[in-house]
Amino acid sequence: MAENRVMTLRLEPELRKRLDGLAKAQRRSRSFIAAEAIRQYVAVNEWQIEEISKGMAEADRGEFASDEQVRHTMNKWTGRKPTRRAK
Repeated sequence: MAENRVMTLRLEPELRKRLDGLAKAQRRSRSFIAAEAIRQYVAVNEWQIEEISKGMAEADRGEFASDEQVRHTMNKWTGRKPTRRAK
């Protein structure tokens, strides 16, 4: 089993109060809530950095969406009807 290590951090009084409130509401320790928050933060940021790296590699290879693909996606998300553009 992995060994847990102690880590000390400083929190503003208001944030510590809010953390204590969450811990009490969830019947968990302050340490559990803080560790879970850090796990989630790390996971999201690792994912984001990986996706940015993939996008940069695609761009370096010249893999871009065409103007038509961009228009289609924009129309889809804005609810606009497709229009034809003069070339």
